[in-house]
Amino acid sequence: MAVIFPAIVLAAMVFALVDIIMRDDWQVKHLPKFGWVILVVLLPLIGTLLWFTIGREYSGASPLQGLGSLRQSRAQPSSPLPSADTSSTEQQLADLDREIEYYRRRAELERLKREADGDSTP
Repeated sequence: MAVIFPAIVLAAMVFALVDIIMRDDWQVKHLPKFGWVILVVLLPLIGTLLWFTIGREYSGASPLQGLGSLRQSRAQPSSPLPSADTSSTEQQLADLDREIEYYRRRAELERLKREADGDSTP
């Protein structure tokens, strides 16, 4: 019984250290990664508990899910355009054409407003 608790703490500490090292800097909160490593090494139980409760960002793929999920999560933008994956190339081109037309008309309206206000600078 005296060996079980230290073994659990050691395993949790190793798990926390691997988790800290594998995370990107933006996924680490409140301290830099080096600070978390020092905290977990010097105070294994408290540091590990603090890391898993307040130190890490839980959104996105976890580094411990495997390298394949990490590569996939890093390759994809964090906020993709709506329905960008499901629309066809023709639909995307049509959307771009509409966007170009929108900005062209907006620039034309701004030019007309400047002319109407009597401002002659282009």
